[in-house]
Amino acid sequence: MHLLTRNKGALLLLMLNIFLVFTGIGLVIPIMPKYMTELHINGSIVGLLVAAFSLTQLLFSPLAGRLSDSLGRKKIIVSGMVIFAVSELLFGLASTPVLLFAARMLGGVGAALIMPSVMAYVADISSTEERGTGMGLINAAITTGFIIGPGIGGFLAEYGLRVPFYAAGAAGAIAALITTIILPESTTSEQRVAMKANAEKSQSLVSQLVYSFKAPYFFSLVIVFVMAFGLANYETVFGLFVDHKFGFTPQDIAVIITFGSISGAVVQLTIFGWILNRFGEKKVISVCLFLSGLFVLLTLFVNTYWMIMAVTFILFLSIDILRPAISTQMSKMAEKQQGFVAGLNSAYTSLGNIIGPIVAGLLFDVNINFPYVAAAIVLFLCFGLSLISRKRSLSVQHS
Repeated sequence: MHLLTRNKGALLLLMLNIFLVFTGIGLVIPIMPKYMTELHINGSIVGLLVAAFSLTQLLFSPLAGRLSDSLGRKKIIVSGMVIFAVSELLFGLASTPVLLFAARMLGGVGAALIMPSVMAYVADISSTEERGTGMGLINAAITTGFIIGPGIGGFLAEYGLRVPFYAAGAAGAIAALITTIILPESTTSEQRVAMKANAEKSQSLVSQLVYSFKAPYFFSLVIVFVMAFGLANYETVFGLFVDHKFGFTPQDIAVIITFGSISGAVVQLTIFGWILNRFGEKKVISVCLFLSGLFVLLTLFVNTYWMIMAVTFILFLSIDILRPAISTQMSKMAEKQQGFVAGLNSAYTSLGNIIGPIVAGLLFDVNINFPYVAAAIVLFLCFGLSLISRKRSLSVQHS
């Protein structure tokens, strides 16, 4: 019997937790134009607000990866869910930008604890052949959270801008309780001692980042950063972009993002494992980078509701295939450092999620089209680098 099949219950619970976290993150997307008006803030502040979440995620991710290896996955996942629930409640109660920043930064701590622990847990309970399928299922939960989050945010915003966040906080608390009762630990005490010893040489964020420059999976981490930068750049100003340019409502924005995300979840749940086995991670990554850059750029040239929906659909599909492809590639290279590498994955994602929104917010205040030009350029550059990397790998194999 396959390892993933034997651990189906644990995998489903992990998917529920990660789904709730990304639902909470996605809630804010269609509501931000209204928040801008209510709190009298501009695009730069919105960018900083999004970046604040990712800043604390970055600072805590390497620590979370080490804690996951030394203390066990379950304790860190439950702790992260509790912190996430508190952050959502605080965001709902906030009435000033300062409290909004505090809530989002606390949410970043929760995400930092959850993400690497969940990824490492999947690696623990799957074989190398099943890794792509397992990562695909987790990333499908992430995608579905992004699908449901904006939809819930846009719908519940009719009853008050705060209501969605109270609901997310309650759901997070319930999930933490269920996880505490049901989820088994995936590592033994002996394994945790061995993993802790492997990570001893990299105790600080800076030293871990420096160590990653020499690692065989460094280029994968660069792609993680670029993907996060492009997607965060796109999503941060998307609601503001269509609100200012077309006068879209939170409900309109929620529908577009929901529709654009559905295809990715379907692919991850069904044929993602087959795609990776058929074409290989490197080829899949290159194609997805190119399509992402192209359709970010095309956003500037469409001017109808249905064309915007079509472009968003293909862009989200590309990103939702790219994300688990990179996670799978790095997981195969990580060997006995699953938690450590998953922590670096989360850290580089956070770097992209910090710089992307800040750049997007600043450029948005200059010209509403500039954020998408910047995102497209970065994605195309990374596509070029991926082609060079593939050629080098092929030449090494043939030599």
